[in-house]
Amino acid sequence: MAYRRTPAVQARLDAQAGLIVQAATTVLSRSGYAGLAMAAVAAEAGVATGTVYKNFAGKADLVSAVFRKVVAWEVAAVATASATGTAVERVTAAVETFAGRALKNPKLAYVLLVEPVDTVVDTERLRFRRAFAEAFESAVAEGVSRGELPAQDAKNSAAALVGAIGEVLVGPLAAAPHGESVVPELIAFALRALGVRAEPSGPAARRKTGVSDADA
Repeated sequence: MAYRRTPAVQARLDAQAGLIVQAATTVLSRSGYAGLAMAAVAAEAGVATGTVYKNFAGKADLVSAVFRKVVAWEVAAVATASATGTAVERVTAAVETFAGRALKNPKLAYVLLVEPVDTVVDTERLRFRRAFAEAFESAVAEGVSRGELPAQDAKNSAAALVGAIGEVLVGPLAAAPHGESVVPELIAFALRALGVRAEPSGPAARRKTGVSDADA
C-alpha cells in the first residue's frame, strides 16, 4: 500500500518549503541569482542543505518558486493600486507601484527583470511580464471604452509599456539607491505612449501625477 501523508505531515512539509522559499528570496535580494547557492539558502533558513534539496530539485527549481510567490505579491500590489479611477489615474498608479516597489528592492527586481537565469526560470519571467501587462491592459481597455484614451489595442499597448518600463529600470536598478527620480519620467512616458494629451506644467500638474515640487 502506498504511503499517504497525513494532513499534519503535509502541512509541516508545506511550511518547511515556504520557509526555504522565503530564505531564498532573502538571499536573492542580497546576492542576486548568480550569488545564490543552495548552502546559503539552507543557512538562511536554518536547515540542512539536504533539506533544501528534498524540497527543490535544484537552484532553478527553487528560484522558480520564488518567482511565483514574489510575482503574486507584486502583481496584487499593482492591481490593487490601479483598480479604480480614470485611465490616467490608473496607469499612473500602476507605473508608480511597479517601478517604485522595484526600486525599493533593486537586487531582487534585477533578478526578476533582466539578470541572466536558467531557461526554466526565464519561463517564469515571461509569466511575470504577462501578469503585469494584464494589470495595465485593464486600465487601458477601460480608458479606451470611456473615451479617455484614443482607440488602440489594449493588450499590445500594455505589453509595450511593461517592456519599456522594465528596460528603463535596468540602469537605475543597477545604480541603486539613486534611481527614484526615474519614476515621474516613466509616468510621463507611459501617458504619452497611450496618447494622453500633455497638460501645462506646474504645481497642479505635478500633484496629479504624484510628483512634488521637491522632485521637480
